[in-house]
Amino acid sequence: MSRLLAVLLWLVATPLAAAPVCERVVAAGNPQYPPLLWVDPQDRSRLIGVGADMLADVLAPAGVKVDVLNVGPWSRAQEEARSGRVDMLVGAFLTRERLEYMDYVYPPYMEVPSAIFVRRDSLFPWSGWHDLRGLKGSTLLNNSFGMAFDRYARDYLQIKKVPSIEQSFQLLQRARVDYVVYERHQGEALLLQMGLADEIVAMEGSVNAEPLYLTISHNSACNTAALRRALATGLADWLREGRLEPLLERNRERWLAQFPPAASAVEPVAE
Repeated sequence: MSRLLAVLLWLVATPLAAAPVCERVVAAGNPQYPPLLWVDPQDRSRLIGVGADMLADVLAPAGVKVDVLNVGPWSRAQEEARSGRVDMLVGAFLTRERLEYMDYVYPPYMEVPSAIFVRRDSLFPWSGWHDLRGLKGSTLLNNSFGMAFDRYARDYLQIKKVPSIEQSFQLLQRARVDYVVYERHQGEALLLQMGLADEIVAMEGSVNAEPLYLTISHNSACNTAALRRALATGLADWLREGRLEPLLERNRERWLAQFPPAASAVEPVAE
């Protein structure tokens, strides 16, 4: 047997070593998603919140460093993941389109309820999706509320999609639309920031509650079996240890601490 043939046979018979986990992953997400993600007021190039803290915790046992960057609006973050310029998204609902360019990490790390927001002085009967027919709505560009609602909205509803959810709430405030559909807790947090929490409220009940996942770009050089295993096992351990609720509470407080407390009463006039 020639030496070359022997080497070739050895290569075929010997399994290749598993690709190592990347030492650093770059992630992005929705920058208008408190307390899960929002722009760091100390460094506007980065995102902070539950999602950023959770991903760092999950990958720490594998020795992977995490950078969660503010790449712009949610629509831009998805394009960055599609191209592979970022490795991961920190929080995405499951849609057919996203499955074409990202792998989903199981299990999901939480469920997120979505709600219908309206002007307090313009409430309307709300018992289900059919009550939105004939009304004008708004939401965030490239946002999803689950495949069933997305399909219903495409077929029967008039929903204007804009680059910023703040724009949606401004359209609602000015009576340019009748409602906004958005994630309940994130919407309420942003209304507080905008000073609109007294004018705009979430209707009782949810549009739905969708599981939220970590995702990895198909075009990421870090998308290896080793990283997927580290994410899945790390996330399962993290959830089993009950670490979500304390992190949610800590980041709610962190978010609210950015804003001065509202005056509880009018200052008395000096006599």
